[in-house]
Amino acid sequence: MAKPPGPRELTLEQVAAGAGVSAATVRRWVGRGLIPGFDGSWTPAAAAYVRVIERLRARGHSLDEIKRASDRGQLAVGPIENLLMASDGLYSLREVSRETGLSVSVIERLRSAMGLQTQSAELLNEEDVQVMRYVAAIFEAGLPPAAFLQLARVYGQALAQIADAEVRLVHLYVHEPMMRAGVPNVEIAEEMEGLARQLMPFVVPILGYMHTRLLAQFVEQDVIGHMESDLAEGSGEDGRLRVAILFADLAGYARLTVERGDAEALAAVERFVELVQQTLPSDARVIKTLGDEVMVVGSDPAALTGWAVWLQAQGEPDAPPSRIGIHYGDAIYRDGDYYGSDVNQAARVVARAAGGEVLVTRPVVDSAAVDGVNFDRIGEIALKGFDEPTELFLASARER
Repeated sequence: MAKPPGPRELTLEQVAAGAGVSAATVRRWVGRGLIPGFDGSWTPAAAAYVRVIERLRARGHSLDEIKRASDRGQLAVGPIENLLMASDGLYSLREVSRETGLSVSVIERLRSAMGLQTQSAELLNEEDVQVMRYVAAIFEAGLPPAAFLQLARVYGQALAQIADAEVRLVHLYVHEPMMRAGVPNVEIAEEMEGLARQLMPFVVPILGYMHTRLLAQFVEQDVIGHMESDLAEGSGEDGRLRVAILFADLAGYARLTVERGDAEALAAVERFVELVQQTLPSDARVIKTLGDEVMVVGSDPAALTGWAVWLQAQGEPDAPPSRIGIHYGDAIYRDGDYYGSDVNQAARVVARAAGGEVLVTRPVVDSAAVDGVNFDRIGEIALKGFDEPTELFLASARER
């Protein structure tokens, strides 16, 4: 008599249904040796391999290709999925709507903003319902839905980047070295799953710690900003803010990749971005990076300009020089980013700078009385995409 399934053992039919294939297909895959470590018992780890194989088949990979990948240990992270899988969905969107008081359309928009795949017929689980209860409580506390939708998009984008980095860095620094060392697939899978189990309990506390510290920092900056500026100036219902906008990049970066190779060029970018992040004025922060370009926004054009001039003096002899453009104007704040013609203007200004230069516009000069900095007028320059010429100045350290 066959023994009944244990508490962590599945039946063949359950495994097949979970992957969306027939039991006969699963038996064939077992016969081909595609399920590493399978000993006749269907554990969650073995079931995870079946799901991975089905996804690979759906993407057009042959069984021979999958077998080679499995033998090399390339599929060893599959069982980790079991640690992260959500529970089965039990509630329709309408049921969640009745439970939380949120409309179906709002729930769909929230899940889409968070970056979660959703369909109107998808069933949600208890975790999904609890999160929507939290959202309803946030609305009741007074935060407008439009504002929280922006927050949800920011959370989703930031956490997607975090999750992507977690997977890629573990792959590069743990998984691939084990594959190159010839560690058997089953041992790699066990090692990776053990690592995931040890690391996961620490991730949420670390993220919570960082969020609290950074939130306190930005609350303080916001209070100071309200004290030092007229609230009505540059603000409005459309989310406009008056800010100093800086773009910086490395002059000759494309040439550097050809002359020294991608790895050395990337190292130069990483050193540059790290220097920027570590030395920015307290009221400024990096909004985003794209290749070798950095976008910075701050509330004090004088502090940002003084810092930019200082930064240009820190260049390393063998490093490519940076070039910087600064403008002071209105920007529309959306989803953690800044938009508008004044942002575009700042991006065009840096394109006119040479290596080692800091170019600024007239609004910066008028608002930035910086000790130790000279502003030398260059003239009115036509910038791409702007009908009117822009008055530009070269900011440099004043000789003592």
